[in-house]
Amino acid sequence: MKEMERLLSIMAEIRQKCPWDAKQTHESLKRYLLEEAYETIEVIDENDMDSLKGELGDILLQIVFHSEIASEKNIFAFKDVVNAISDKMVERHPHVFKEKGAVSADQVQENWERNKHKKEKRDSILSGVPKHLPALLKAQRLQDKASTIGFDWDSVGDVIEKLEEEIAEFKQAIKENDENQIENEFGDILFTLVNLSRFTKVISEDALHKANRKFIKRFNFMENYFNNDPEKMSTASLQELDLLWEKSKDFE
Repeated sequence: MKEMERLLSIMAEIRQKCPWDAKQTHESLKRYLLEEAYETIEVIDENDMDSLKGELGDILLQIVFHSEIASEKNIFAFKDVVNAISDKMVERHPHVFKEKGAVSADQVQENWERNKHKKEKRDSILSGVPKHLPALLKAQRLQDKASTIGFDWDSVGDVIEKLEEEIAEFKQAIKENDENQIENEFGDILFTLVNLSRFTKVISEDALHKANRKFIKRFNFMENYFNNDPEKMSTASLQELDLLWEKSKDFE
């Protein structure tokens, strides 16, 4: 498309004429790619469609930027990136482009994981999960992958029983004042909670982000009551703070 050609042309020109852009590398751009992804998630959560258009453009710019750097070194070009993902999408969706059969969403995911495992000759079904993913999201991806070969709980009730078991073990670790075991058991609780989120169709990472935003909003309400004076807040009783916390819910 002419719009895409224009963007590629602009990218090539600023790499030649802008000193900041010219010195960038794949390594130096990593943080920007991550930042743009998080900013995009934020505007999606806020249902801000006007901003989403701009944020998606920022992500596209990062893809074009990396492609231009690779093109300058004759490694690959933007068109190769597009062709690679197009080929992958056709290959990973045989039910759409080849077999033309009715499949469920779960079957699509299972087939996707198995095809990746076979095509990329991976050593483990758990391969392909980025090392630096946020821990909750990484746990969910690991569990999703394991479930594709049937290694999963039978029902949400089983997961709740496991959670209760892990909480009991956590309490015992606290009772014994075993710091190492306390950490281990706490990790098991979080991992089991992620499993519970899968069975209830909740994205654990998203749920925690929403809980964080809710906490910030309610805490800010309390701060406003005290005119944003930390000294006044610190001298208030816990009962007073609790009452303000409950009152903040009326404005949600």
